[in-house]
Amino acid sequence: QVQLVESGGGLVQAGGSLRLSCAASGRTFSMNAMGWFRQAPGKEREFVATISGSGGRTYYADSVKARFTVSRDNAKNTVYLQMNSLKPEDTAVYYCAVSPSYCCPSYSSEYVYWGQGTPVTVSS
Repeated sequence: QVQLVESGGGLVQAGGSLRLSCAASGRTFSMNAMGWFRQAPGKEREFVATISGSGGRTYYADSVKARFTVSRDNAKNTVYLQMNSLKPEDTAVYYCAVSPSYCCPSYSSEYVYWGQGTPVTVSS
């Protein structure tokens, strides 16, 4: 069956960087958009970034634009989220997800497979 496993989360000081990875197994997703979402304590899950099947198109939430970069390696069936200049408000559990679409939905309802999440804590 399909599995998405996130890794790379942790504790970092404000201004620091982290790189999240999401490894997919069970089938290949080179024709599917993949996205990153996050959920902070007491808040709803929110869109962070998405990337098209080929990796040629990317979109970001305004709150992370110019700080985060999404990329993918289809040979490894893996998507990444490079997070720079982290802020305390970036603290959340980060989830990766796969959409049936090639590109590039920003609503969580348009994603069908989800990972278990990896926590990111940014201290001030």
